[in-house]
Amino acid sequence: MSMTVGLIAAAVVVGCVLAWYFQTRQRSSHLKERFGPEYERTRSHVGDLRRAEAALEAREKRVEKFHLRPLASDEAERFTEVWRHIQALFVDDPKGATTEADGLVNEVMTARGYPVADFEQRAADISVDHPVVVEHYRAARAIAERNARGAASTEDLRQALIHYRALFDDLLPHQVSEQKPVYSRR
Repeated sequence: MSMTVGLIAAAVVVGCVLAWYFQTRQRSSHLKERFGPEYERTRSHVGDLRRAEAALEAREKRVEKFHLRPLASDEAERFTEVWRHIQALFVDDPKGATTEADGLVNEVMTARGYPVADFEQRAADISVDHPVVVEHYRAARAIAERNARGAASTEDLRQALIHYRALFDDLLPHQVSEQKPVYSRR
């Protein structure tokens, strides 16, 4: 009888361990699929798999509380027109165009319902629904910060506009901005 109880207890323990293992794998799989490259970036940045996954889950829960909405067609068209203006401005004023692109992306995020507190929080929030382009956003922002210090070349600014456009287009999924090239001055 005690041997039977021992076998049952062992089977229950093994069952619990297997259930925990499969649940953990399923959680990891979900997060990898949802966050794409952001999953590995967060894992590398945090250094610990469990803490990284907990951070990504916390992002999901935070963003679930937002009242995100698609843009109305007139809003999307207005933003697209502003983007066209920014691209045209680049030819004569690359620094000003980059500054305006940063402001426009923030305005679109606000209109969609994302809070725009500090940059790192914005990037984390955007990574939940736009994990592929969040790196573009980070790259654009880094160049914009160099631009503010007067340390960005025209080519850097052209790259920043390309990065901002990637996020802009992703935020306006059915209203993609006109894909005109961004020219550098020579």
